[in-house]
Amino acid sequence: MRPLGVSASAAAGVVLLILVAVCAPALLAPGDPLAVSPTEGFLAPSLAHPLGTDESGRGVYTRIVHGARASAGIGVAATAIGVGLGIVIGFVCGLGPRAVDTALTRVVEVLYALPTLVMALLFVAVIGPGPTSSILAIGLATAPGYARMVRTRVRQVARSDYVAYARHEGVTSTAAFGRHVLPNTLWPLIAMITLGVGQAIVWVSALSFLGLGAEPPSPEWGSMLNAGRIYLATAWWMTLFPGLAIIVTAIALTVLGRRLSKGTA
Repeated sequence: MRPLGVSASAAAGVVLLILVAVCAPALLAPGDPLAVSPTEGFLAPSLAHPLGTDESGRGVYTRIVHGARASAGIGVAATAIGVGLGIVIGFVCGLGPRAVDTALTRVVEVLYALPTLVMALLFVAVIGPGPTSSILAIGLATAPGYARMVRTRVRQVARSDYVAYARHEGVTSTAAFGRHVLPNTLWPLIAMITLGVGQAIVWVSALSFLGLGAEPPSPEWGSMLNAGRIYLATAWWMTLFPGLAIIVTAIALTVLGRRLSKGTA
């Protein structure tokens, strides 16, 4: 495997920091993200508060670090649901009867034509707002895209020369599926999953910004953006730094995902 370039190495470093923030946020920010201090409200960035404070005197840096668990965690969970459903539908379409493939593919194509965020908003409107609803909504909204990728890949692998040779040598359909079709279909998905997590974090934050995801005082990045927009003219740091956290995380996962896709191509 080729060594990582500068951009990929930087992206891997950012992702590593995010993982630390998710698993052990106290290592990076030992404070309490929910502890209020009214006398320290709206403090600009300084040595005491590197990213300033919000209207309740809570450190923006501390809340961003602890909010990684909510934003990234919801993004990973939503991606897991989308990938899981996509794999099931993709394999059924790719290996199932032609009538089933045709019917499911038509449904998937219609759903895929709709913007993901619009679909997520529709699902949230049906099942109600909240973090759990955000996970389900984004997972369901992203499933058609993964299903299309899995279907295309599984059909390519199933019709490949090495699978045909294995069947010619007497390998059973079940054995050929386990040895060749399954691993060669799922392995390339790793890069797409990495890209998908970054996109899911953006959509999770968008739902929270619209008031349909995590609610204050939860230190979730989209919720922090929603709270800070009211004070944008006087306390710009309340909006700028959570927004940068979302952007940098999404870019890092995108760069890393593209690097992985080149390595698995």
